[in-house]
Amino acid sequence: MHDDRKLIESRLKRVLDERIRPAIHPESVPLEVGIWTAPDEPVPVAEGLAAPRTPIAVGDAWGAPWGTSWLTVSGTVPAAWAGRTVEALIDLGFDANMPGFQCEGLVYRPDGSPVKGLNPRNQWVRIASPAVGGEEVLLHVEAASNPVILDYHPFLPTDLGEKETAGDTPQYRLERMELAVFDETVWQLVIDLEVLGELMAELPVEGARRWDILRAVERALDAVDLQDVNGTAAAARERLAGVLASPAEPSAHRISAVGHAHIDSAWLWPLRETVRKVARTTANMTALLEDEPDFVYTMSQAQQYAWIKEHRPEVYARVKKAVAEGRFVPAGGMWVESDTNMPGSEAMARQFVHGKRFFLEEFGVENEEAWLPDTFGFAGGLPQIIKAAGSKWLLTQKISWSQVNSFPHHTFRWEGIDGTRIFTHFPPVDTYNCSMQGKEIAHAVRNFKDKGRASHSIAPTGWGDGGGGTTREMIAKAARLRDLEGSARVRWERPAEFFAKAEAEYPDPPVWVGELYLELHRATLTSQARTKQGNRTSENLLREAELWAATAAVRAGLPYPYEELDRIWKTVLLHQFHDILPGSSIAWVHREAERTYAQVAEELNGIVDRAQRALAGDASAGGEVVFNAAPHERAGVAAGGARAVAASPGGCAVEPRAGGGFVLSNGLLRVTVDERGLVVSVVDLAAGRETVAPGAVANLLQIHPDFPNMWDAWDVDQFYRNTVTDLTEADEVVLVSDSPQAVSVRVARSFGASRAVQTLTLTAGSARLDLDTEVDWHETEKFLKAAFPLDIHTDRYAAETQFGHLHRPTHTNTSWEAAKFEACNHRFVHLEEPGWGVALVTASTYGHDVTRTVRPDGGTTTTVRVSLLRAPRFPDPHTDQGVHRFRHALVPGAAVGDAVREGYHLNLPERRVPGDADVAPLVVLDDDAVVVSAVKLADDRSGDVVVRLYESRGGRGRARLTAALDHAGVQVCDLLERPLADAPAGTVRETEGAVELRLRPFQLVTLRFARFGGAR
Repeated sequence: MHDDRKLIESRLKRVLDERIRPAIHPESVPLEVGIWTAPDEPVPVAEGLAAPRTPIAVGDAWGAPWGTSWLTVSGTVPAAWAGRTVEALIDLGFDANMPGFQCEGLVYRPDGSPVKGLNPRNQWVRIASPAVGGEEVLLHVEAASNPVILDYHPFLPTDLGEKETAGDTPQYRLERMELAVFDETVWQLVIDLEVLGELMAELPVEGARRWDILRAVERALDAVDLQDVNGTAAAARERLAGVLASPAEPSAHRISAVGHAHIDSAWLWPLRETVRKVARTTANMTALLEDEPDFVYTMSQAQQYAWIKEHRPEVYARVKKAVAEGRFVPAGGMWVESDTNMPGSEAMARQFVHGKRFFLEEFGVENEEAWLPDTFGFAGGLPQIIKAAGSKWLLTQKISWSQVNSFPHHTFRWEGIDGTRIFTHFPPVDTYNCSMQGKEIAHAVRNFKDKGRASHSIAPTGWGDGGGGTTREMIAKAARLRDLEGSARVRWERPAEFFAKAEAEYPDPPVWVGELYLELHRATLTSQARTKQGNRTSENLLREAELWAATAAVRAGLPYPYEELDRIWKTVLLHQFHDILPGSSIAWVHREAERTYAQVAEELNGIVDRAQRALAGDASAGGEVVFNAAPHERAGVAAGGARAVAASPGGCAVEPRAGGGFVLSNGLLRVTVDERGLVVSVVDLAAGRETVAPGAVANLLQIHPDFPNMWDAWDVDQFYRNTVTDLTEADEVVLVSDSPQAVSVRVARSFGASRAVQTLTLTAGSARLDLDTEVDWHETEKFLKAAFPLDIHTDRYAAETQFGHLHRPTHTNTSWEAAKFEACNHRFVHLEEPGWGVALVTASTYGHDVTRTVRPDGGTTTTVRVSLLRAPRFPDPHTDQGVHRFRHALVPGAAVGDAVREGYHLNLPERRVPGDADVAPLVVLDDDAVVVSAVKLADDRSGDVVVRLYESRGGRGRARLTAALDHAGVQVCDLLERPLADAPAGTVRETEGAVELRLRPFQLVTLRFARFGGAR
């Protein structure tokens, strides 16, 4: 037999495109359209409905960037259409090649009740079935003219990402505005032919099934009269019935489909627009759930539910009803789908606290899965946090984006730094926007790496980010794929149903230990420095605010600011979303974040100030009380306490250096700064050990060209290292402080259009060199780093993450190690030889790299470089322009415990308040290895005191905790402050007046102290 596959496949494509699909709506009449454009920001629904309209016609332009227009469409159902299915077709000017990322609409009835969203691949509104001839049609559309930022030529700089620079040129033209007859038989034929045509293309040519489908398709096309598609569609469908009824093989892969729309809480649009994106999508999905009894839809991010509850209560009511029916499934148990590399320990914990609590309080739903399909890698501390929140599963697909290495599993147990293991699944479909295309289903089957041991995967299905979610076409395709020869079996299932089946089938999967590093988007650790600083500052202030407010409530009876802290936490958690904190959003988002962080800081400083003044005693006594929020004693002030102290002792000295520069000393360190302002020596006097590698200079600013192949704000490609400029010329090197308490040298440098001013400080009694850097940054597509070449030999280093630290290699033996050329740390990076180490601590930066070379003398130079600033031009063409301030410190002779301590001290500086009182800490620990991460009052307003702590050094922790407060007992709790029925035996034991702790490496524990009639 001759091979005529291409002939029939080409025929199928043309007939579908030019004859059958157009016949879905065979008859139509135009609608009349009126428009009103809101003068600025979106208006309430009632105002939009009531505003006067002016006529607008198909083909007319509308919609300035970020504008809102209210359209009214009206018409009459022709008498001849009585008894038929009638739909309105409303095309706002969509580009169907983009499922989202453009204009959108939400349709309302005249009474203000929502109908459904309008999206590029979802432009229909059902009017009636059956229709009544002469029926009047009146609908309103809230249309958002969001500009296209990521266009066909991606990553081009654009001013459309900020309202003030976007201009007012209309972005769209109205296209189809019609009432039309919907022919369901033709629509079903289209789905039949698409499913079979897509399946056929994935089957082997050598197999009979492909040819069976080909001949059936040929017969069906023969049955279609191209001049009467509607009259012959039923006959064509009959000729396909046999191949559609052939069942799947018993061994066929099983796919749990779940309706889904990944909606970035901000990205190429501002936060306020996400509120409306969620409303449109949830209106779509609740309408679809009513029409499709087998369909199940899931949505993560409690913040997005909270938005529609506040701003679109009429939509939220439909969501609550569908959740109660078990069809609309809250997923993930987090406030947002956050970044997981940069958020601090408590912030990562609170993502789950606030997310899970919202779902419990609103819906009575407790999630057992973390749902993070798009997050840019996963920190090694996350498994323990997931478990401590009462969850046990994780879903993501982002690791499939890695550029270098292919991850070896799709289903596995992920082991975190403390040993906690979480059952984890990567959907082999490799997308969270599955559309039930044959190529996607076939890819999931071929790609699944656990064949022979498991046979089940999940497919989040639907268009996200303004695409409107799952479509009726996807549901119809899934119905045909339920049991179809040559395909995986597809069922609509809730995430929990999938995970339960997958874990039961594969109870002992392979284990992956350590972080899940994404070999892509590494520059998100540096882009938009102000956003990252705002996050770190907010996290630190929240720690202080909870600590001192709780202390003031217990010690002084000051009312605890429950509402304020709850609201601020949610604001900070929102801004940890995986396109805000990583710095990959448009300018509007980051400028707004900067303003929000300033407001957060002002409010939290106010809470701290009120609490400390309530504790400090007599402000008129002329004394000063020093408050220490860090978890380690500092200069005689207990961790979490305060005391009136005298002036600090001296001990610092400075002398000129021969040839220029200065030599600073404080009895612990001797630091030599040369005439160029570069650090040429840092001697640990106690150890008699030089820190800086021979012939090298430390605190060396280096600048690289930085133009990645794609994803400008997200990526830094390894070739950036090929070209580097050392900034060694100084405008000035001057001594600015010479006192017994501190000595400082200021160094100023000019480069390009920018200027950097650094202050290097030694303080009495401190074995660290403080480095304050101010950069007035006006570069483009450049990358600024600060290098510290260290005379230390080690094959690995430690980087802090949530509730501990992880180790990464300093070498590049394998492609897995070489791919980690930019990585994340929180407060410190630590390197160590047996008996001596060095820490570099940071107050706000996250990105760094570590490399090693062997010198001619045989010694090893290990260089740590912190990443300071970038200047990508997409999506924000002015990323990071302006003045920035950074704080770092070099700590020679540091063990990992010293790195932990100095990291906290740098991030939580002491506060001085007028007064004369000593303030005892609420809790005291006798082992510095066990670190308190939070002291607060319980969220249920009982007045109980909650203390969270963890073992910080990676060893066994044995500590005695004394609670300096009246209490009736202590319980071990989960992150939501609920007693744990299965608390690890021997971890916590109450003794007379204290709590004995026995902790595993990096183990976190939450304790709840029940107070007698506690202050509320």
